[in-house]
Amino acid sequence: MHGGADEPGPPGRLTLTGPLGEFAQRVGGGDDQVALGWSALTSTVIWTILGPVVGAVDGHYLQFLGVGVLATGAVALTQLLFTKLVGPLAVLFGMLLWVVFGMPSSGLSLSIHTMPGFFQFLHGVLPLPAAGEALRSLLYFDGRGLGSHLLTLAVWAVAALALCLLKERRSGHAIPAAPAVSGPGEPLPALAGGPVRAPRTRYVAAVLFPLSILVAVVGLMGGSMHEPEVREMPVAVVGATQDQARQAVAGLEPSPGAMFDLRPVSSLKEATGQLTGQEVAGAYVLPTAPGGAAELHTASAAGPSQQTILRTVFQQVAEGQRTTLETKDVRPLTADDTMGSNSLYVATSWIMAGFLIMAVLRGGAPELRRFRQFLPLLAGWAVGMALWLWLLFDVLIGAVDGHAWVLIGAGAATIFCVSLAAGAFTRTIGLAAIVPVMIVLMLLGVPASGGGLPISMVPEVFRTLQDVLPLPAAVDIARSVVYFGGHGIGGNLLTIAAWGAAGLVLNLLADLWLAHRARQGKGIPADVPRAGAPAEPEQADGENGARVPVTAGSASS
Repeated sequence: MHGGADEPGPPGRLTLTGPLGEFAQRVGGGDDQVALGWSALTSTVIWTILGPVVGAVDGHYLQFLGVGVLATGAVALTQLLFTKLVGPLAVLFGMLLWVVFGMPSSGLSLSIHTMPGFFQFLHGVLPLPAAGEALRSLLYFDGRGLGSHLLTLAVWAVAALALCLLKERRSGHAIPAAPAVSGPGEPLPALAGGPVRAPRTRYVAAVLFPLSILVAVVGLMGGSMHEPEVREMPVAVVGATQDQARQAVAGLEPSPGAMFDLRPVSSLKEATGQLTGQEVAGAYVLPTAPGGAAELHTASAAGPSQQTILRTVFQQVAEGQRTTLETKDVRPLTADDTMGSNSLYVATSWIMAGFLIMAVLRGGAPELRRFRQFLPLLAGWAVGMALWLWLLFDVLIGAVDGHAWVLIGAGAATIFCVSLAAGAFTRTIGLAAIVPVMIVLMLLGVPASGGGLPISMVPEVFRTLQDVLPLPAAVDIARSVVYFGGHGIGGNLLTIAAWGAAGLVLNLLADLWLAHRARQGKGIPADVPRAGAPAEPEQADGENGARVPVTAGSASS
C-alpha cells in the first residue's frame, strides 16, 4: 500500500491510499469495508480449497466464514494500525506477531502444554490461536468454548479500529515513509519497485498478489499433508542368511508389505549401515533362535512419526510370528529436538533468507540494476545471516548442538545460491515473481523434504522433487550434520550449487535482456552504456531537484 499527505477525509473515517484505498473510495467505503470484503473473500477461498477440493473440512461453511471474517478482519485492522504508526516497517511487526509468536502458540501442530509458559500465555491472547481453537470447537466439540475465542478476535478488531480512528483524528491520514498520494490518478507502481501502472492494474495486483500466495499456501500444504498414507517406506529385513531374509520378505509382502519396500539383508551390520546412511527407515531383525525375540532398529533422528509407524506395524508383525519385539533407536533425537523438526526450521530459515533479500532489494533498491552490483551484497548477506542463524539456533535457542563451521558454511552457500536463483526472476518479473519463487523454493520443498511428514507419506510427485529442490537438500544437510556424521551432504551441496549456477547464468542473461529493453525504450540506464556511445544525461528530479539518471521503465511488477 501507498500512503501520504492526502486531503483529510471526514473526521473519524478510515481512508486507505494507493490501490486498495482508491478502490474502496470508488465503491463508497473505507478501510473497514475493504477489510470486511477481503475477509469474506479469503475465508470463502480457504473453505473451498479445504472443503470441496481437498476434503479436509466437511460442510460448516457459514461457521467457517464467520470465524474467518472475524479473524482476518482483526489481523487486517491491526496491521493497518501498525502501518499508520510505522509505515512499511509494519510488515516486520506483523511477521513477528502473527507468525513468529503466533504459530508456536497456536497449539495447532504441537500441544500448547509442551510449550514454554510464555507461549502458553500468548495462546490465550493472539488471534491465530483464537481462530484455530474456534474452528476446532466448531468442527469437533459442538461449539463448546467457542465464545471466549470469538471474544478474543472481536477485542483485537474493535481495539485496532478504535486506535486507527484515534490516530487519524490526531495526525491525519499520512503513512510514515510512504510517498504522497493526491488521488486516484496519481502515477504509482502496482508493486513496490515496479513501473508505473494504470489504476485498474494496480487494483488487480493489490488483490491477486496476496490472494495467489494464500491459495498456493493453503492448496499445496492442505493437498500434500491431508490424509497422509504410508507408501513404500524402505525397511531392511535381516535374516541369518539371505535366503531366510527373502523368505521372510515374501511372507510379509501380502500385509505390511503393501505399505513398505521390504529389502532382504543378510547381516545386521549391513542393515545398520543402510539405516545410518538414511537408505532405509528401519531394520527388522528376525529371531536368531526358536523362541527368541525379534528386533526393530530405527532412527528417531530421521523422523519420530516414521519411527512410531514402524514400531506400531512391526509390533503386530512380531505378535503374528508369536515372538516379542525389542526396539533400538540407533540415532536418537537430542533433548532439544524432541519432535525432530529443528532441521526443517534451520533449512527453512536459510531458504527464506535467500529469496527474501531479493524481494527487499527489488522493492527497496530498484536503482540496483546490474548483476555485479548485487554480488557483493548477496555474499555479505549470506555469510552474515548464516552466522546469525547459527547463533540463534545453537547459542540462543539450543536447537542444534555445535557443528558451527559446517552449519555456517552450508547455510551461507544455501542462502547465496538461493538468492541468485530468486534474483534472476525478481529482477526481470518484479515482486510478482515472489509467488512462483515461494511456491518452488518453499511450498513444494516442505512436503518434499521429509522434515514434517516422512517422504514416504506424501504424494508421489513430492518424492520426485526431493532430489531436485534446494529445501530438501538443506534439510538433509542440517539433519546429517547433527545426527548422521555428515553422511551424504556432498550430494546435497551439489544440488544447491546447481541452483546457484543456474541463477548465475540466468542473472547474466537478465543483464543482457534488461539492457536491451532499456535501449528499446525511453533511454539507457547510466550503468548500461551503449557500445561507442556516451551515457544518457541526467535529469533533475521534479520534486527535490536531485540529479538522477534517465532510466527506462523497469520490468513488470
